Amino acid sequence: MENSLVLVKPDGVQRGLTGEIISRMERKGLKIVGMKMLQMDEALARRHYAIHEGKAFFDDLVSFIISGPIVAIVFQGKNAVEIVRQIVGATDPAKADAGTIRGDFGVDIGHNLVHGSDSLDNASNEVDLFFSREEILAYKRDLDRWVY
Repeated sequence: MENSLVLVKPDGVQRGLTGEIISRMERKGLKIVGMKMLQMDEALARRHYAIHEGKAFFDDLVSFIISGPIVAIVFQGKNAVEIVRQIVGATDPAKADAGTIRGDFGVDIGHNLVHGSDSLDNASNEVDLFFSREEILAYKRDLDRWVY
Protein backbone atom coordinates (compact mmCIF):
# COMPACT_ATOMS: atom_id res chain seq x y z
CA MET A 1 0.00 0.00 0.00
CA GLU A 2 1.13 3.52 -0.77
CA ASN A 3 0.85 6.65 1.35
CA SER A 4 0.20 10.08 -0.17
CA LEU A 5 0.16 13.46 1.52
CA VAL A 6 -2.78 15.77 0.93
CA LEU A 7 -2.82 19.33 2.23
CA VAL A 8 -6.08 21.23 2.31
CA LYS A 9 -4.68 24.70 1.72
CA PRO A 10 -5.88 27.88 3.46
CA ASP A 11 -8.49 28.61 0.77
CA GLY A 12 -9.96 25.11 1.11
CA VAL A 13 -10.17 25.43 4.88
CA GLN A 14 -11.61 28.98 4.74
CA ARG A 15 -14.21 27.97 2.13
CA GLY A 16 -15.37 25.01 4.22
CA LEU A 17 -14.28 22.40 1.67
CA THR A 18 -12.17 20.19 3.96
CA GLY A 19 -14.96 17.66 4.44
CA GLU A 20 -15.72 17.54 0.71
CA ILE A 21 -12.05 16.93 -0.10
CA ILE A 22 -11.72 14.18 2.51
CA SER A 23 -15.00 12.61 1.42
CA ARG A 24 -13.94 12.35 -2.21
CA MET A 25 -10.74 10.54 -1.22
CA GLU A 26 -12.53 8.17 1.14
CA ARG A 27 -15.30 7.39 -1.35
CA LYS A 28 -12.59 6.27 -3.77
CA GLY A 29 -11.40 3.76 -1.16
CA LEU A 30 -8.43 5.62 0.31
CA LYS A 31 -7.93 5.32 4.07
CA ILE A 32 -6.88 8.12 6.41
CA VAL A 33 -3.86 6.99 8.43
CA GLY A 34 -2.81 10.44 9.72
CA MET A 35 -4.48 13.83 9.98
CA LYS A 36 -3.92 17.16 11.72
CA MET A 37 -4.79 20.81 11.45
CA LEU A 38 -1.94 23.28 11.74
CA GLN A 39 -0.70 26.74 10.96
CA MET A 40 2.36 26.21 8.80
CA ASP A 41 5.28 28.49 9.60
CA GLU A 42 7.61 29.96 6.99
CA ALA A 43 10.45 27.51 7.69
CA LEU A 44 8.20 24.47 7.10
CA ALA A 45 6.67 26.10 4.02
CA ARG A 46 10.10 26.71 2.53
CA ARG A 47 11.10 23.07 3.16
CA HIS A 48 7.82 21.82 1.69
CA TYR A 49 8.20 23.91 -1.47
CA ALA A 50 12.01 23.59 -1.70
CA ILE A 51 11.77 22.03 -5.20
CA HIS A 52 10.37 25.38 -6.41
CA GLU A 53 12.98 27.59 -4.74
CA GLY A 54 14.41 30.11 -7.18
CA LYS A 55 11.28 30.12 -9.36
CA ALA A 56 9.36 33.37 -9.81
CA PHE A 57 6.32 32.07 -7.92
CA PHE A 58 8.18 30.60 -4.91
CA ASP A 59 7.62 33.52 -2.52
CA ASP A 60 3.91 33.65 -3.44
CA LEU A 61 3.57 29.91 -2.70
CA VAL A 62 5.16 30.36 0.71
CA SER A 63 3.11 33.46 1.55
CA PHE A 64 -0.15 31.78 0.60
CA ILE A 65 0.38 28.48 2.42
CA ILE A 66 1.21 30.30 5.69
CA SER A 67 -1.72 32.73 5.35
CA GLY A 68 -4.14 30.52 7.30
CA PRO A 69 -4.63 27.09 8.80
CA ILE A 70 -4.23 23.96 6.71
CA VAL A 71 -5.25 20.34 7.19
CA ALA A 72 -2.55 17.74 6.52
CA ILE A 73 -3.78 14.22 5.75
CA VAL A 74 -1.99 10.98 4.93
CA PHE A 75 -4.12 8.78 2.71
CA GLN A 76 -3.22 5.14 2.18
CA GLY A 77 -4.26 2.72 -0.51
CA LYS A 78 -3.27 0.84 -3.62
CA ASN A 79 -1.86 3.41 -6.09
CA ALA A 80 -2.69 6.17 -3.59
CA VAL A 81 -0.39 8.77 -5.19
CA GLU A 82 -1.93 8.36 -8.64
CA ILE A 83 -5.49 8.20 -7.29
CA VAL A 84 -5.02 11.38 -5.25
CA ARG A 85 -3.63 13.19 -8.30
CA GLN A 86 -6.65 12.12 -10.38
CA ILE A 87 -9.12 13.28 -7.73
CA VAL A 88 -7.29 16.59 -7.20
CA GLY A 89 -7.03 17.47 -10.91
CA ALA A 90 -4.66 19.69 -12.85
CA THR A 91 -2.74 22.40 -10.96
CA ASP A 92 -4.50 25.15 -12.92
CA PRO A 93 -8.24 24.94 -12.14
CA ALA A 94 -8.99 26.42 -15.59
CA LYS A 95 -7.43 23.29 -17.10
CA ALA A 96 -8.73 20.80 -14.53
CA ASP A 97 -11.45 18.38 -15.58
CA ALA A 98 -14.96 18.72 -14.20
CA GLY A 99 -15.42 16.20 -11.42
CA THR A 100 -12.00 16.90 -9.91
CA ILE A 101 -11.60 19.01 -6.78
CA ARG A 102 -9.80 21.79 -8.62
CA GLY A 103 -12.10 21.57 -11.64
CA ASP A 104 -15.20 21.86 -9.48
CA PHE A 105 -14.04 24.34 -6.83
CA GLY A 106 -10.70 25.93 -7.81
CA VAL A 107 -10.58 29.66 -8.47
CA ASP A 108 -7.15 30.15 -10.03
CA ILE A 109 -3.70 28.58 -10.07
CA GLY A 110 -2.74 30.46 -6.90
CA HIS A 111 -5.89 29.35 -5.07
CA ASN A 112 -6.29 25.73 -6.05
CA LEU A 113 -7.43 24.38 -2.67
CA VAL A 114 -5.27 21.32 -2.23
CA HIS A 115 -1.81 19.82 -2.54
CA GLY A 116 -1.29 16.17 -3.39
CA SER A 117 2.04 14.35 -3.59
CA ASP A 118 3.16 13.94 -7.21
CA SER A 119 5.39 10.85 -6.86
CA LEU A 120 6.15 8.03 -4.44
CA ASP A 121 9.48 9.61 -3.47
CA ASN A 122 7.90 13.02 -2.85
CA ALA A 123 5.03 11.40 -0.94
CA SER A 124 7.47 9.70 1.42
CA ASN A 125 9.46 12.91 1.95
CA GLU A 126 6.34 15.04 2.42
CA VAL A 127 4.72 12.63 4.89
CA ASP A 128 7.95 12.67 6.92
CA LEU A 129 7.95 16.48 6.84
CA PHE A 130 4.50 16.74 8.42
CA PHE A 131 4.13 13.56 10.50
CA SER A 132 6.23 11.54 12.92
CA ARG A 133 6.18 7.75 12.59
CA GLU A 134 3.99 7.59 15.72
CA GLU A 135 1.35 9.78 14.06
CA ILE A 136 0.80 7.33 11.17
CA LEU A 137 -1.64 4.66 12.29
CA ALA A 138 -1.84 1.09 11.01
CA TYR A 139 -5.32 -0.39 11.27
CA LYS A 140 -7.77 -2.54 9.32
CA ARG A 141 -11.09 -1.27 8.07
CA ASP A 142 -13.90 -3.72 7.51
CA LEU A 143 -14.48 -2.30 4.05
CA ASP A 144 -10.87 -2.92 2.96
CA ARG A 145 -11.79 -6.46 1.93
CA TRP A 146 -14.34 -4.97 -0.48
CA VAL A 147 -11.95 -2.37 -1.88
CA TYR A 148 -8.83 -4.56 -2.10
